Amino acid sequence: MTMLTREEIEQGLSENRNSPNGAARNAHAEALVGAAEAIGDGALFRTALDNLINAYLWSAESSKMLVPFARLLQEYDKDPGAFDRWDAHSLFWQFKWVATAISDSPEIPLESAVGWLDEMERRYRIAGYSERPVRESELWLADAIGQDDRAERAHQAWLAADRDDMSDCHACELNGQGAYAVLRGDDARALELWQPVLAGERTCAEEPHRLLATSLLPLLRLGRFDEARAHHVRGYRMARGNESLLPSIAKHIEFCALSGNESRGLEILAEHAAHMSPLVNVDDQMAFHGGILVLLRRLTELGHGQSPAVPYAGVPHTVSELYEVLCASSLEIARRFDARNGTTRVSDRFLARIGREPLVGVLPLGVRSTALPQPAAAVDAPADAIVPAPPAADFEELVERARQAREQRHPAADALWAEVGVRVDAQPEDEVDPLLAADVADHRALTAARGGAGNAAELLEAVRDRYRALGQAERAALAELRLASAAAQSGAEPQRIRELLAVALKAAEALDADEPLRGRRIALAELSSIRVESYLRSLEAGPEHEHLHEPGQDHGHGELAAGLGAFVAAYAQDLPDLAAEAEEMLGRVALSQGEPERALPLLAASAARAVSAGLPWQAVDALVLRAGVLMSVERPEEAEEAARSALEHSAEVTEAETQGVVRLTLADILLRRVDAAAEAAEHALTAAHWFDQAGLTADGGAQARLVLARAYAREGRHADAAEVLQSTLPDLLEHGEGQAVSAREFLGDLLRQLNDSRAAAEQYLLAAEVAKGWEDPRPQAALAQAAAEQLSAARLDQEALAAYERSLELFRVTGDAPIAEVRILRSLAWMAPRGDTGAAAWARARDLMDQAAGVLETALAENAETGEGHAVPQLRAELAQTWLQLAQVLDWRVTSHEQAADEDGGDGDEDGEDGEGSRRAELDTEALRLEEIELTARAGDLYAELGPDHLGDRLQCVQYAAWTEEEIGRAEAGAARLSALIEELRAMPEGVPEDLLERAQSALDNLRS
Repeated sequence: MTMLTREEIEQGLSENRNSPNGAARNAHAEALVGAAEAIGDGALFRTALDNLINAYLWSAESSKMLVPFARLLQEYDKDPGAFDRWDAHSLFWQFKWVATAISDSPEIPLESAVGWLDEMERRYRIAGYSERPVRESELWLADAIGQDDRAERAHQAWLAADRDDMSDCHACELNGQGAYAVLRGDDARALELWQPVLAGERTCAEEPHRLLATSLLPLLRLGRFDEARAHHVRGYRMARGNESLLPSIAKHIEFCALSGNESRGLEILAEHAAHMSPLVNVDDQMAFHGGILVLLRRLTELGHGQSPAVPYAGVPHTVSELYEVLCASSLEIARRFDARNGTTRVSDRFLARIGREPLVGVLPLGVRSTALPQPAAAVDAPADAIVPAPPAADFEELVERARQAREQRHPAADALWAEVGVRVDAQPEDEVDPLLAADVADHRALTAARGGAGNAAELLEAVRDRYRALGQAERAALAELRLASAAAQSGAEPQRIRELLAVALKAAEALDADEPLRGRRIALAELSSIRVESYLRSLEAGPEHEHLHEPGQDHGHGELAAGLGAFVAAYAQDLPDLAAEAEEMLGRVALSQGEPERALPLLAASAARAVSAGLPWQAVDALVLRAGVLMSVERPEEAEEAARSALEHSAEVTEAETQGVVRLTLADILLRRVDAAAEAAEHALTAAHWFDQAGLTADGGAQARLVLARAYAREGRHADAAEVLQSTLPDLLEHGEGQAVSAREFLGDLLRQLNDSRAAAEQYLLAAEVAKGWEDPRPQAALAQAAAEQLSAARLDQEALAAYERSLELFRVTGDAPIAEVRILRSLAWMAPRGDTGAAAWARARDLMDQAAGVLETALAENAETGEGHAVPQLRAELAQTWLQLAQVLDWRVTSHEQAADEDGGDGDEDGEDGEGSRRAELDTEALRLEEIELTARAGDLYAELGPDHLGDRLQCVQYAAWTEEEIGRAEAGAARLSALIEELRAMPEGVPEDLLERAQSALDNLRS
């Protein structure tokens, strides 16, 4: 095997430090240690050992660091002088990692673990370091072996000891202090300790990643559900795919299992299935598998034990099988710890963890997850099994409640009758009251008709006949009406539908005059006829009439409106709930005719009539529709009032879709307000949950999550917004090109806020690709420009240049976007010298800036000719900015030239003619500096003409000119510029912001100092 050279090893170490954490990086680091040792370079060998220790630390093989650390410690003991100050500090810092790794390695005897701790204490004392890290390490070892008194003493000593260069960062220390509080059962104290980290005030490489996960169960236990949700959404995004954070991933899986989000937990598990195999670090393995076991047990309890789980060791397993495999291997690890520690504490805690019960029924998370499949049907009880009947009084009460709800058309009626049906089925058939049996059959036939079942008509006919046989004429009449409705729903011939409607009306009219429900049955038949007849007329008119009409034209709606109006007038007093239904239909007719102002009072009246009739749930649809119409006519305050009323009246609504629609409507309205993002997020979150329950995750659920993401973004919660939006993006992409472009652009904006430039650019480019075929090129141009900016930020220069040039080409096609053109040209100018500071690059940068100025001057001239002065101020401001940026480019050129001269030792003899090249360069530099002054002064003058809105821009220009004057030895001239501006600002009658004057005065003071 060829031996690597020193240069090759150094290059390898540089590459290894920047490689992704994991087994591949570790193997490479191990090979580099061997190569460094082979060439006998002691310093390089020590550097390679240090790199290997760090590689192990950030992986699932952290316990492997013991061997390279022991070798590095031997090197130190042989020759401490070979370690400079930083090397020695790094070695002693790693002692803390090793202490943890030893404690987490059951194969290392307890005596050795204690010995290492003693050795750490001795060396820290000799080196003059605080005992603070030693006492923390002692705490966790004592806790693991069940020495609680010693652990508490170590805890107190840890807190009392001074912090110094060897102390962990504040974030990590607070993590440990809070974790100890949790072990002592004080969740509230833990969260108090963790707050600076969770709030982002104290951070490090793995914080708040770890604490966001660790805080989840304490928050659930304390009922702080909103915080728990937010910590999961943000924390999982930070931890996802990080091998060294597998224990944190497990906490997110466990949280999902204990908060009614088992499907989300399964998705997280699937994303990390590659890490399921046994890990070198067995403590991490037990922690990772422990969270998974909580999920698997919960899935089994929900009836999914025989469902397929992720493979383990390449072998497919069901949920129950995987539970058994992981539980057995984890308990084996726990028992190894117990054997080493002489206590059952590790296995006791592990068993307690995997036996945890859910802490909340369902906590909606906002992110989309695929619903769990329905578990296999339970095995039917044997035919001879005895099922005890409910107490008679309770059952009679249930039946009475179901009948009352049916007559009121209460939303709970379906659930009540479903329960009645279950209880009836459990009784011997000959013991069931015939009328009750008919009522149960009626409910089931109605459910079949609503679902469009093929046998709905047959079931309804059977129900009608049963009611007739029982002398229940009014129920039989209602069944006749339902037969007509079912026929219309199934697409029967118009003549057949009309015949059935006539039969239903006759059956209602034939009821005895003293039948209390006779009037209601007749009215229902009439209202159904009005509604269905309108539908039939549209069918008979043919498809050529199925198009949008101009507002105010009749197009066949007149008869429907007349019929509904007459119905309202006839029944408003006696049957207000049916009148309310007709009035809502009248409002919808008005909307179909393009007359929102006529629809609004009708919808309001319908809702009010339903509420006054004691049926508030019936008002919900009209109020939701009214809220939407009010938003369309720019009356947001009234829209919000209507939506809030709908929410209030929906309390008893059981239909999940309706609950989702109500909340989504209110959330969308609230999002239009600048001060209601938090409440909008709350309603959108709940809406998404209800749509999921209704099986509409990809439809209403996607829209609710889009609103939720926008609300989070409005609150500054960009990570939460991005996670929610990414989860539902596949659904949104199916909602048409406009929605797809909008969603991708929004996601790109969020990722840009999170400084994920590559991912942001990808979303912008994908959106631009969709918009490529649109007639208007401006959306594609804007998206290409946004992508270019992010590609440039990611240092993908060639890709950025291509995107900028494509954007510029598209904007030029429009012929009306000079400001966009100018901003792209300026961006291209800044990119020109990036990586190439030759004369040609600087010339191109100047030329692009000149082009930008030319575009603006042309646009200003065109505006002067056409008299369209509204755009002039912005064009002039962009021109001033272009001059300022050209000055900044010139400054960059001068600075880079001076830096290059310094690196060359200051010779600067470019042409070998006795330094003439150097003198010429100096003359060029002065000329460039003078041009900078002229450009910034010109820009400042233009900003002055634009008025007080540009005082900050003007100050920037004057400061720039003043400091440039100072650089060429004309400090007094620069000070004079600033002094003149300060005097002018102070003399302004309208006054100027105090901070602006402070900035100007501070610049002047610094210039004179």
